[in-house]
Amino acid sequence: MSLASFLPLILVVHISLAICLFMPSLLLPFTMRKRVPGRITRSLIWLQGNGTLIIGAGLALTGILLIAILGTQLLSQPWLLLALTLYALNLAIAFFIQRPGVARLLTLRGETSDAAKARLKRWGTRQLSSTLGS
Repeated sequence: MSLASFLPLILVVHISLAICLFMPSLLLPFTMRKRVPGRITRSLIWLQGNGTLIIGAGLALTGILLIAILGTQLLSQPWLLLALTLYALNLAIAFFIQRPGVARLLTLRGETSDAAKARLKRWGTRQLSSTLGS
């Protein structure tokens, strides 16, 4: 059985991993509204902090498998170069902008003063805006 017969499975795994890579940063601001973080929030925080490297490695591996199956001439396609550039930009934004922003939000969660709550709300709104790109 050749590697090409696994193309649909590898493609589904690759797309799923790509979606999983940005979902924690997109969903985390919405789940942090509760006072006590629930299981979903804790899972998203863990995934944001630890899973990014694992998911990124899986994404790179499936990408390499796709190129091995479809051929290296695919790398000369402008749309793929644009997509890879967008991936790199997305990873840079997630690592250098969103992760520190989420860390700041997490340190403010325990504060109870009105000023701290207002600052938390302001930073949460700003983090959500940067995540959604508006």
